[in-house]
Amino acid sequence: MTQNYFVGIDGGGTKCKARLENEQGELLGEGLSGPCNPAQSADTAFASIIEATTLALDAAAIPTTKISDLNVCLGLAGVNVPRYRQTAQSWILPFKRTHITTDLHIACLGAHAGKDGAIIITGTGSSALASVAGNLTSIGGHGFPLGDKAGGAWLGLQALQYTLEALDSLVPPSRLVTDMCEALGTDEPQEIVGKSLHYKSSDFGKFAPVVVTCANDNDPVALAIVNEGKQYLIEVISHLDKLGAERISLIGGLSSQWAQWLPESIRQRLQAPMCPPEFGAVSLIKHLVKEC
Repeated sequence: MTQNYFVGIDGGGTKCKARLENEQGELLGEGLSGPCNPAQSADTAFASIIEATTLALDAAAIPTTKISDLNVCLGLAGVNVPRYRQTAQSWILPFKRTHITTDLHIACLGAHAGKDGAIIITGTGSSALASVAGNLTSIGGHGFPLGDKAGGAWLGLQALQYTLEALDSLVPPSRLVTDMCEALGTDEPQEIVGKSLHYKSSDFGKFAPVVVTCANDNDPVALAIVNEGKQYLIEVISHLDKLGAERISLIGGLSSQWAQWLPESIRQRLQAPMCPPEFGAVSLIKHLVKEC
């Protein structure tokens, strides 16, 4: 009898993670690759999916020829926008069965073990989703630079914009400006523009740690940026409460840092995710296969 294999893919603006399980729910292997947002680059996202999946097979000591036996759920950033969902659906993937949904959906499934709840993702981008009584309601997720407030790319962009204004002597200098110039390798405005002119969200996101460090060291400019993001997250959480979400989890690469910055009353409202997004993706594809 042929063994059924299931893969959950968590694809975001910075990285792509694959989780490979068997029918019994045993974790066989995991794989990690690069950016996986079709809205940024469909070719890069496709390549990241294949690479992460192949690495998961390698980790499980399963021949890569078995890739055609995989049942895969792709939870991807960007596919909440119809044109990019269509792009992903047009891919000719080597899997046995493929289901495409949003990274928010699989993250919510994982965070609450398939039950009602809500999540806020703060990674390279930001977005929120409430799943209450069978209804999915999304907040944000409009993509960078239109949205993604409180995400890493947004933090990096704010810091870069302030740095350029400071170098033009329009705003006061600060520790943030000094650290940004060091990270950029120059304090010449035109050189900075030349370097950053074609940055993607993942490139801006690389400056988020600079903002975080400076804010934690009480740099006033970094703190002002953080406070704007913090206020946004407070408003998002308030809206999720109104939607009836009993459980709310803050997840993503910046989640632990934002949790420290949020007021104590808000921190007490948040609950730790029960499982990671890729676990939610595996659960979803198993459920769909069982229904077939």
